[in-house]
Amino acid sequence: MTIRILADSACDLPPERLAGLPVEVLPLTVQYDNAEYKDQVDISPETVYSAMRKGEIIKTAQVSLQTFLTIFQEAAKEDETLIYFAFSSGLSGTFSTAKLAEQQTKEKYPEADLHIIDTKCASLGYGLIVLKAGQMAAEGMDASEIIKHGIDQSARMEHIFTVDDLEFLYRGGRVSKTAAFIGTMLKIKPLLDMEDGKLVPREKIRGTKRVLGRMVEVMEERSHNLEGQTIAISHGDCRERAEQLAEMIRDKHNVKDIVIEMVGAVIGAHSGPGTLALFFLKD
Repeated sequence: MTIRILADSACDLPPERLAGLPVEVLPLTVQYDNAEYKDQVDISPETVYSAMRKGEIIKTAQVSLQTFLTIFQEAAKEDETLIYFAFSSGLSGTFSTAKLAEQQTKEKYPEADLHIIDTKCASLGYGLIVLKAGQMAAEGMDASEIIKHGIDQSARMEHIFTVDDLEFLYRGGRVSKTAAFIGTMLKIKPLLDMEDGKLVPREKIRGTKRVLGRMVEVMEERSHNLEGQTIAISHGDCRERAEQLAEMIRDKHNVKDIVIEMVGAVIGAHSGPGTLALFFLKD
């Protein structure tokens, strides 16, 4: 039976990363300037960041129920095993919509082999799970093995990140207006992570150099088995800082690989330019 891996564009994996793998990425929607765009299809992260720097308000929308129904029913008709690794339910309603589509599909096709998994991850933390699932499927591994490995990775995936401007987090309801104003004035960098799929502020650090060092320290505190891991770094149009962070990690640890990609248009619309995020597996 054919195994089909499904994800959405919040995984922040560009098409070239997934070339040759049985992975389909569904675009979320970006809305601004009285128009709608499909993430990774007809709008780029650079366009979104440029608009945000000019003061544009960017909105986003999840994958539609009809899109999921079309894909799920097609998989059912073709007798395919479909595994959808979803963007965190704590940040988007996409997972809930997919579960509704699964229910409706199984009413029509009771034998449909559908698996909907809430990764509770975002950006390249989510992307690493999708990438490995695609590689396992391409190698001919069983669906049960792919699902088990994906669930294990989801539970262990750490997200450590900071933002350049607290104003964008304020707009998304993550910090108060006063905190955003004071933080910007004092050049305070918030350090955040994910807990049960939701963003949680952890520390406030003054200065970019210090926050990079602290990100590496937190990684070392939470994982004592970094050697051999594939680490990921995503950035909100600040590639130089991402490379700087990667070099700091390579200087201290013999990691297998460091994947660096831009924070996509959908997540970037909420975190803003200058976002820097580090992803790895905890102990």
